[in-house]
Amino acid sequence: MTGVAIGAALAGLRPVHVHIRMDFLMLAMNQLINIAAKSRYMYGGQVQVPMVVRSMIGKSWGQGAQHAQGLYSFFMHVPGLKVVAPTTPYDAKGCLVQAIRDNDPVMYVEHRILHFQKGPVPESLYAVAPGKARITAPGSDVTLVGISHMQLECLRARSYLESADIQAEVIDPIWLSPLDIDTIVESVRKTGRLCVVDNDWVTCGASAEIIALVVERLQSIRPVLVRRMGFAPVTCPPTPPLENLYYPNSRTIAAAVYDLVTGGEKGWQPEEKAELQEIQFKGPF
Repeated sequence: MTGVAIGAALAGLRPVHVHIRMDFLMLAMNQLINIAAKSRYMYGGQVQVPMVVRSMIGKSWGQGAQHAQGLYSFFMHVPGLKVVAPTTPYDAKGCLVQAIRDNDPVMYVEHRILHFQKGPVPESLYAVAPGKARITAPGSDVTLVGISHMQLECLRARSYLESADIQAEVIDPIWLSPLDIDTIVESVRKTGRLCVVDNDWVTCGASAEIIALVVERLQSIRPVLVRRMGFAPVTCPPTPPLENLYYPNSRTIAAAVYDLVTGGEKGWQPEEKAELQEIQFKGPF
């Protein structure tokens, strides 16, 4: 079906191909990386592949080893593909409209827990263009970048950090490729500290790329302290007790940022606030 969608795009249509789980994109890597991403280049701009590939990521409801992975860093690595991971309902619509209008293939990543988020969405058509991150909360002590569902956890962590008199500036990158690194760099230039929280393993991941770009830009300007958080380096577990250890959450993020700001491991743990807990997952789909 991925090949069919690419053929339809080459023939002039704008297909939206839905993979119910990003894990199963592994079965279509040749079509996506060697055909969709490269056709415009290989044929000197005579063809284009205006297709959108929607895929779901995320934990909960026993998703486990082959159903809960976030593999978007694979596609960030490939020239010719755009990658977007919206968090808010507003961005979900605006990014999808932009992805459909784009003349190149776009990997549109959705965390299944975000499907239950509520927020304002204009009825009229609008687009959220690539290459512009959003500062979702201002701060002066540390820059906190949350990708996809981790954006919500970072905003909750910011609330916990306020109780320790730490002001975190939270940024939602929205588009991962092309990435608006300028907004993140300017924030870190001010705070001197950066923590990136991902929905994936940190090795060779989006968090590593963001930190590397920030350090490259600021290494001759000011010292920067960095931290990345994401999946533990083992296979995704299906059970809630293991999930609680495996995935970052607002309290573990807050504790890590506290150590980053204060210097060294202090063992600080914020008192849990029930009103900040994530929405309960309602079932598979």
